[in-house]
Amino acid sequence: MRVMSYNLKGLQLDEDAAVAVVRLAQVDVLGVQEPPRGPLRRVRLRRWAERAGLQVVVGDFASRTTALLVRPGSVVERPRAHRLPWRVGWTRRGFATARVDGVEVVVLHLSVHPDERARHLDQVEAYLGQAQGPLVVVGDLNEPPDGPAWQRLARYAQDTAGDGAAPTFRASGPRHRIDVVLASPELAASGSQVLRDAAARRASDHLPLVVDVEPAPA
Repeated sequence: MRVMSYNLKGLQLDEDAAVAVVRLAQVDVLGVQEPPRGPLRRVRLRRWAERAGLQVVVGDFASRTTALLVRPGSVVERPRAHRLPWRVGWTRRGFATARVDGVEVVVLHLSVHPDERARHLDQVEAYLGQAQGPLVVVGDLNEPPDGPAWQRLARYAQDTAGDGAAPTFRASGPRHRIDVVLASPELAASGSQVLRDAAARRASDHLPLVVDVEPAPA
């Protein structure tokens, strides 16, 4: 299973380039942060997904700044959008989950505010704590790898990028590593890479992260 984490910045920059990036990567699962917003958000996301060769399985209003897309033909169980507590004047957030081809997939876009990140992770952890079987967590965590959110999520799934992982933000001159794909011990990860071609630099202010996962040897 090829998994991508991608902050699309609402498809505000170069939508065609974003399509090209995803199609070239040939992903099976795409965890989106910052999908399109506004009254036509669901239509825009569905049409963009079709152009990219994917289908939307979670992308309604409750999932807010996250969405989950998969390759057509994938076996999807229990797709769900989870609302997170909201403070007036701040961004409304949620997270997306589904079981895809036997793997529990969780898509996060955590707050830029440390206190809110911590509160939201309480609810995310409540979900992760009851998840069974292989688990993949993808997302924009809005903090570096030594931050508390990474440490909390490491209780459930480990960083697939390893030492020397490339930064993902900003796309035009990346210096910060805030995007992640985590996998539980039941999965073996390989081929982790940050896509940095011209299309990826045009498509969003984040570079996409791609990882291959498969069942770990017994």
